[in-house]
Amino acid sequence: MKYHLYIDESGDHGLTTLNPDFPVFLLCGVLIAEDEYDNLRQSFNEIKHTLWHNKEVIFHSRDIRKCEKEFSVLFDMEKKKWFYESLNAAIQKHLYTVIASAIQKDNYIKCFGRLPNDVYELALSFIIERAIFYLDDIKTHGKELEIIIEKRGKREDKNLDEHFQRLLARGTGYVVPQRLQDYHLRINFRSKRENINGCNWRTWSPTLSPVM
Repeated sequence: MKYHLYIDESGDHGLTTLNPDFPVFLLCGVLIAEDEYDNLRQSFNEIKHTLWHNKEVIFHSRDIRKCEKEFSVLFDMEKKKWFYESLNAAIQKHLYTVIASAIQKDNYIKCFGRLPNDVYELALSFIIERAIFYLDDIKTHGKELEIIIEKRGKREDKNLDEHFQRLLARGTGYVVPQRLQDYHLRINFRSKRENINGCNWRTWSPTLSPVM
């Protein structure tokens, strides 16, 4: 059984400067079995085909909220109502687990100082640990875990990949390296342009509703 862990972030991951209006970094993972992901993708494609006759439309939350690009069709309130109801129904009927890590950066600096390793790496380690704990409780053999992260830039992706390789070699504070390797753990950086539903996790909320 193969599982995917889709990762996305909100907020600035650096500690050099702080935004007083949002001094928080949030990393969120969506853990889903491969066959369940295929079913979810099919549900999303049915929505795309019905509304646009094109499954290549990317569900990007900002475009949806602003009714921009392909989502300008949502200025039609009947279509907007149908879209949100159909999207919420698709999300609610499929099985996945959300694992999130939020770091209050100003408090973090007071406790630990401005450490060189950024909070993205800390949050990712936490999420990987919890994903392993969750999968350990599923009594099936041959489980594999692939982490899919949206590309951010060559330097950022390189630094994160190096952090991931250190995790595989050393483990975390609660998970030994062999335990990670038993899941054939690997990381995959993908572009939003590839239209991978899991890389647009901000859209995944059963509380979405149209602005009337």
